[in-house]
Amino acid sequence: MYLVETNVVSEARKGRKANAGVSGWFATVDDGGLYLPVQTVGELRQGVERLRLRGDAPQASLLEGWLNQIVVDYADRILVFDDECAQVWGKLLAKNPHNAIDKQIAAIALIHDLTVVTRNVDDFAGTGVRLMNPFE
Repeated sequence: MYLVETNVVSEARKGRKANAGVSGWFATVDDGGLYLPVQTVGELRQGVERLRLRGDAPQASLLEGWLNQIVVDYADRILVFDDECAQVWGKLLAKNPHNAIDKQIAAIALIHDLTVVTRNVDDFAGTGVRLMNPFE
């Protein structure tokens, strides 16, 4: 089972223009085994709001519709950052304080025994999580 990071979900949104590795990977996995960390929802929301702030309301609206659909599609598969995750996160940060949000995602993956699917494998180095980079 997999914890899908923001850059992979965002790439899949491109449809036929998406990276072939990402498209191929999504085609081979069962949707029921895909989870999103709640941080991905926040990062996608940040993207919507940045578009809105720079005055691109049409693109913000388009992206917001997609985000809302993601939240519906993954409703029971969005994993939260709870107190158990916070304990693991604190241990991971003590070793390496860089990429704090990625360390939160790593903690969620460790607690739920999931493989993190991301392009940014270096950001998860030393966390002990299993990693998959479908971009390769």
